[in-house]
Amino acid sequence: FGNRRIEMDQLGPLAELGLLSVCTLTGEAYAVSIHEKLGDNTGRPITLGAVYTPLSRLQDKGYLNSGMGGATKSRGGRRKRLFTATGAGLEALRASRSVRERFWKAIPALDTASSFR
Repeated sequence: FGNRRIEMDQLGPLAELGLLSVCTLTGEAYAVSIHEKLGDNTGRPITLGAVYTPLSRLQDKGYLNSGMGGATKSRGGRRKRLFTATGAGLEALRASRSVRERFWKAIPALDTASSFR
């Protein structure tokens, strides 16, 4: 790990997964779809309410933008709040991935490039 400095504003696990979910749900990232994506990909039950806090914090940090989508009949005329990742959000994901990769590479038994199996 050497002299690499870990940023103090690291993404928490749920925030990171939420931001990743937004990125995979291009144009359709709203609380319910994010909630479903998290459940499908983690295999864990996550309450819908638990999704709102990280989304709000990510938006406060400038990692997400949101806007209201159009009203739909299936939602009783209500509009969805749609989320999109910002450049800063994508950079936060890259930084998080970089930190994780350094850890993975520091474990010889788990490093895919390692000859030790």
